[in-house]
Amino acid sequence: MHLRPARRLVILAFLWCALATSLGACVPSSGGTAGGIVLAGSTSVQPFAELLAEEYAREHPSEPVINIQGGGSTAGIEAALSGTAEIGMSSRALREAELAEGLSYQPIAYDAIAVVVHQDNPISSLTSEQVRQIFSGEITTWSQLGGPERPITLITREEGSGTRGAFEELLMQDSRISDRALRQDSNGAVRVIVNSDPAAIGYMSLGIVGTFVKPVALDGVQPTTRAAIEGEYALVRPFLFVWRGELSPPARKFVDYCLSPPAQGILSGEGLIPVEE
Repeated sequence: MHLRPARRLVILAFLWCALATSLGACVPSSGGTAGGIVLAGSTSVQPFAELLAEEYAREHPSEPVINIQGGGSTAGIEAALSGTAEIGMSSRALREAELAEGLSYQPIAYDAIAVVVHQDNPISSLTSEQVRQIFSGEITTWSQLGGPERPITLITREEGSGTRGAFEELLMQDSRISDRALRQDSNGAVRVIVNSDPAAIGYMSLGIVGTFVKPVALDGVQPTTRAAIEGEYALVRPFLFVWRGELSPPARKFVDYCLSPPAQGILSGEGLIPVEE
């Protein structure tokens, strides 16, 4: 049987955790079942899922432990299809081919994607067309946008990233991201690179932009949670839990918890858009 690279990575991660559990590295919570419930996939969803899992464990100490693993949205979807994770995490909408394989999904929140530059960059607003030209490699210097005479450092996410998939779908349309773009494997890595390079530009989850980089207005609209909720800001993608078949009762209970008002309040406090908005 030939497995695609993303699926192999998830299987290896799951096997590693199983081995670590046998050695005592992954310890189930008190009263939990051995191995617990595995969630795998989007590194954008991962920190928020971990936050919810920690609160869930505190409130429900007798429930199985929730194991959160990364790997990217495509890997998470593959994990749900193969059964190596009961729940996959995706930060992009499912494709027709994926839906045709019998996946169910539940949005737990929505997230805006912010285009970010260094805090010292005088550019504070771009049009969607300018961003498309920057990331496709048609615009190569900041002076072409009224900024300093300096080559643009392009930062993008890796193939299989839900953030990249949503950025391409929502903004790039038929254009391709330039091959000269530097690929990073997480929102945090994009933030570190842009923060350290005055010529850099990247894109990332609005929920974790923080103060180290500067989000630019897109088509005259500043990326804020309110602008996203009101439909004024266009770069908005879903954070999904996906699974195949019926969820086990403990997994169903965790999904229901993530949709509860207290959990949605946690996600809102972290800069995400609750599902009921």
